Amino acid sequence: MSEDRVLLERVGAAALITINRPETLNSLDLQTLDQLSSQLRRAANDRDVRAIVFTGTGRAFVAGGDIADLNSRSGLPHYLEFAERIHAVLREVETVDKPTIAAVNGWALGGGTELVLCTDIRVAARSAKFGLPEINLGLFPGAGGSQRLIRQISPCKAKELMFLGDRISAEEAERLGLINRVVDDGEVVAEAMKIATALGQKSPLTLKLLKRTLADGLEMPPAASLRHEQAMIGLVLDSADAHEGCGAFLEKRSASFTGS
Repeated sequence: MSEDRVLLERVGAAALITINRPETLNSLDLQTLDQLSSQLRRAANDRDVRAIVFTGTGRAFVAGGDIADLNSRSGLPHYLEFAERIHAVLREVETVDKPTIAAVNGWALGGGTELVLCTDIRVAARSAKFGLPEINLGLFPGAGGSQRLIRQISPCKAKELMFLGDRISAEEAERLGLINRVVDDGEVVAEAMKIATALGQKSPLTLKLLKRTLADGLEMPPAASLRHEQAMIGLVLDSADAHEGCGAFLEKRSASFTGS
């Protein structure tokens, strides 16, 4: 078994992070989560990286957690070890300041769907499958899925997916608003990279502050979120990028954003 469970590759202005455990359908265990966190931090700290893309090796994106490992645990050790770690790592994915894109190349079940729920933009291959099948094991989504799904799609559809544990197609996931778009098999990473390239032309500072504004606003009452937005756009107007963008528009040229 390869020790390189999570790979990091620079592709232009994008970082491509690949879960690399095809022999287990890229299931998430503690070692894989540690490597995912490490590679994410490397990408986040690279000033030349403008967007981060996640995908999987082989026929799965992430097929879930390691069931044999899960079955070996009881409640408190699970809470203190695996659950604590996966919650922390997925929160890192959710809150990283750079835009994130899921390139779902195949099975995205359990922890795979939970990872997708933490990304900003989601592209799926036509053959990809999504689902939270934990109920079929006498469990329920415990890596943030129960809370994120019900906030991102219709609550009644979220409950149906979690209560029945059914798998759904990429087309159904798009219809529900779980993902952004569906592309032919074999094109999913290229499509994600196309989006990453487009993001790379925007102001990295503005994207960072916009992402924070959106995340913070979701946790505020509407009136407070609007005040927060007002303050954050004020910060943006203090940036060189904002004046570069406005100046480029007035001068009818392409803007060159530096992140300052």
